[in-house]
Amino acid sequence: MRITVFRRLMAEEFGPGRAETLSKDHVFSGLGGRTVEQALAEGTSAKEIWREVCAAFDVPPERR
Repeated sequence: MRITVFRRLMAEEFGPGRAETLSKDHVFSGLGGRTVEQALAEGTSAKEIWREVCAAFDVPPERR
């Protein structure tokens, strides 16, 4: 998954403002205690991050 697709999915699911805040501020245990931005910067795939976001926020399967 491309990062642009990941960012689009985040904005569609959470709204542009909340998606940006979640990416910068929310620490995910499934990402090793990192934020989305930290995980991306360290090379974690966008697809793996999206899966963790979906799991953490109970995104319905049809929108994953």
